[in-house]
Amino acid sequence: MLFSVLVAVVCAVRAVHALGQESIITYNHEPGSFKLAGNDTSPGVILLDNNDWPGVLRAAGDLAVDFGRVTGSNFTRKLFNNTDSGNLPDNSSNRGVIIAGTIGSSVLIDSLIRTGKIDVNATKGKWEAFQTEIVQDPIEGISNALVISGSDKRGVIYGLYDISEQIGVSPWYWFADVPAARHAEVYALNKRKIQGPPSVKYRGIFINDEQPALTNWINANYRPAKYGAGYNADFYSRVFELLLRLRANYIWPAEWASIFDLDDPRNSPTADEYGIVMGTSHTEPMMRWTMEQSLFVGGEWNWDINEKNITEFFREGAQRSKPYESLYTLGMRGVGDTASPTITADSLKEIVSAQQQVLSEVFNTTNVSSIPQMWCLYKEVARYFQQGLRVPDDVTLLWADDNWGNIQRLPVDNESSREAGAGVYYHFDYVGDPRDYKWINTISLQRTWEQMHLAYERQARQIWIVNIGDLKGLELPLSHFFDLAYDMPVWSSPDSTATWLNNWASREFGVAASKDIANVMNRYGMYAARRKYELLNPQTFSLINYNEADEVLSGWETLAKDAQKIYNSLQPAVRPAFFELVLHPCTAGYIVTNIHITAAKNNLYASQRRSSSNILAEQALRLFEDDNALTQRYHKLLNGKWNHIMDQTHLGYSYWQQPMRNTLPPISYTQVIEESLAGSMGVSVEGSNASVPGDDEWHTLSSNMLVLPPIDPYGPKSRWIDIYSRGTSDFTFTVTPYDSWILASPSTGKISSSGNATDARVQLSVDWENAPLGSSISFVNVTVSSRDYGNFEMPSVELPVNKTSAPESFHGFVESDSTVSIEVEHASRNTSTRNASYAVIPGYGRSLSGVTLLPVLADTQQPPSSPRLEYDMYLFSNVSTANVTVYLGPSLNTDPSRPLKYAIGFNNAAHEVVQFVPSTPLGSLPSNWEETVSNSVWTNTTRHAIYGGGKSNTLKLWAIEPGVVFQKIVIDLGGVRESYLGPPESTII
Repeated sequence: MLFSVLVAVVCAVRAVHALGQESIITYNHEPGSFKLAGNDTSPGVILLDNNDWPGVLRAAGDLAVDFGRVTGSNFTRKLFNNTDSGNLPDNSSNRGVIIAGTIGSSVLIDSLIRTGKIDVNATKGKWEAFQTEIVQDPIEGISNALVISGSDKRGVIYGLYDISEQIGVSPWYWFADVPAARHAEVYALNKRKIQGPPSVKYRGIFINDEQPALTNWINANYRPAKYGAGYNADFYSRVFELLLRLRANYIWPAEWASIFDLDDPRNSPTADEYGIVMGTSHTEPMMRWTMEQSLFVGGEWNWDINEKNITEFFREGAQRSKPYESLYTLGMRGVGDTASPTITADSLKEIVSAQQQVLSEVFNTTNVSSIPQMWCLYKEVARYFQQGLRVPDDVTLLWADDNWGNIQRLPVDNESSREAGAGVYYHFDYVGDPRDYKWINTISLQRTWEQMHLAYERQARQIWIVNIGDLKGLELPLSHFFDLAYDMPVWSSPDSTATWLNNWASREFGVAASKDIANVMNRYGMYAARRKYELLNPQTFSLINYNEADEVLSGWETLAKDAQKIYNSLQPAVRPAFFELVLHPCTAGYIVTNIHITAAKNNLYASQRRSSSNILAEQALRLFEDDNALTQRYHKLLNGKWNHIMDQTHLGYSYWQQPMRNTLPPISYTQVIEESLAGSMGVSVEGSNASVPGDDEWHTLSSNMLVLPPIDPYGPKSRWIDIYSRGTSDFTFTVTPYDSWILASPSTGKISSSGNATDARVQLSVDWENAPLGSSISFVNVTVSSRDYGNFEMPSVELPVNKTSAPESFHGFVESDSTVSIEVEHASRNTSTRNASYAVIPGYGRSLSGVTLLPVLADTQQPPSSPRLEYDMYLFSNVSTANVTVYLGPSLNTDPSRPLKYAIGFNNAAHEVVQFVPSTPLGSLPSNWEETVSNSVWTNTTRHAIYGGGKSNTLKLWAIEPGVVFQKIVIDLGGVRESYLGPPESTII
């Protein structure tokens, strides 16, 4: 009875199929469907050949248990050695039967092929392909069965897990505690599904930078290993299962203080049993781990003087891994993850040749092409390629990103036709310059899509491997990465990320809340990727310009509240997973951003000698405590299952390396028990740090005048004045505009020397109907009931007012505040040709979207006749030139012969070509790269002649190369003020 109630409750909100895959499962009877499980059926059975691959038999056991998670009754797994019907159950009692096996390794599957009951021509001989179909009378005594046949062991395994996912078991059921969707009945649809081969052959993770969080968690849950923490087969079996459920097949295991093969002799056999391809990182050749380089070489790790011992070291690695499916890393770097001081392009060529000779001898073959091998062109290793080193075509070239998600190089010319192809080593986590980023997810899914779509189209399809850090905290981008790698054509559209997010949310949390959850995580991805948490500081967002800091914080606050609202609506069983995957990152991001912005306000207010600076200091301290409390909440979740997994420090960075302890940004206290020399009242205005009455470094000494940014009908509706206590006496203020058409709200108020009423923000707006035409200056006086201000006069504020009007016939952007700011998506005209056009990537970048040229294999474009974006704007400023800053995605030159460029021009003037990504030798990065990845954007400024003084203009923009992603354009007519994100978008009429 209790189970039936649970089924009814959860089914009301859960109905989901495999993410992005063709559905073959339904929860209601449809014509021709086959009932696998339900209240009126006996527990189902999965039939397998006992001689099939161990990984197939094991995954079938997982599926059997998964049916129990969903329906309350496990399937049984039946193994057999022949097709004698006496050994097989019948399904006369309406029993659900699944037959699964590998072509050529399962007599059941082979007999179905031989008798013509299934046709496997579409999958046989393919890599990791499978097909699923209902077969009538497959075996004597069985009237119907759902048959899963695989071209190889992982083909079958993916077919089995495809069923698991479709019936309602998330791949993250253990690692993110996603509960299974409960269903009373499960049916197989009467259709034939053919899946595979995958888009990318080897799809894997690198568990790296695993200290302190993951290692501390390992130490709390597993016995120490021989050489380090307990990264043993009990742990890795969980990881291997997760990878297979995510349709991945490859791993570089943890290596900071571990030796995979020696820490637990079960590790490699377990990987092979599951069906996982083992590899080693870019700095660990020939299946030997980093620690082994120091412990077991016998002499220095120096090819020039120790070639014999190092060759033997390589041989031992090949011999040890020979029984298992492996992908061998070739080449050589320095000890650990460092450059070698002695290796050259010539010596590395010798090393690779020696390594291939070792493989030939160990595997007793003259054809080493049959042995998977790769050479990772990471950091200094890429220089050897630049210097002319080439490895044999049977070695995959694994191109690396810049550690920040920007691929440095992809195949060009005949490189795409190499026998072993190419791949990409990508990062969702990194330790190094300009800062470590190891804490939680800061990945833009849209940028992952843009880079990996580019890699796929450029034929880097042999290996995709991503540095996943501690694994926990990066569940969302990892799922996305593997779905792209498995079936890129499904996600080939530039707007596919929103669809993927909605499908992901449906799978993990149910259809009812999926749209809201997807919206939350889409916003989270943009906010978190604007600047890594480790790079945030109190100076990041402007407090005084464009209300930037307040707008950023408001976005985070709304996001956290939206996530909390969804959390409150969910069933208790779903909440732990939602906390881990959604609520924690949203709340954590809000708290950390709030800490930095609150500290920034405290510092500014203290410099203005505001009494409220002390309130902000206390608020920052409370937020600091909230940050820790949220970590402890995570660690106490599910009786401490994930204790230590959020141990990573994330506050108080001063250089690239992680701080040893979280520290609060510097805060200041103001002495509030003594009076200010300038009296109890202070006044500051938007756009300035200055404070009056009195003197400071931001305004003319002894002046009581502050100047606001201009206001006009097309910009912000108001400008603000802050009035606050900086003394020991309460006072009442009055704001008196000189002109009746200037409105102050509030125009009066009481300020207390302590408590919650120490500050007031007054908004100044304009009654535009009664304001005079043209430009004028309006003065606003700020007075208090007491005149006791010593030698200082009462403050006065100057508000420049521009009553301007664009012609009714004009359509486009209108200048405000001597600025035009444009989101590139909002083009007045978007031209295309038969061979190229612009596409919007929604959610890409820091504010709205990205616009890029497709297809990515298009030829170099030739302005002015090539596709262009045009932006009409009306300019009031009486100037003849303007600076134009273009904001672009932080991509790099993946084809050195075609560096990323755009062209720009105004009106009918000749366009200017801009190469915004400097050309650098492979293995090096542009001099301004650190600023670019820190800001998550390239910016470039050009100067142009314009028609000012009340005229329309047209800006024209061309992408010359595919891979250019435009985000934003800012035209500075003399009014642009400092900010991180740039001015908000101008009004469009």
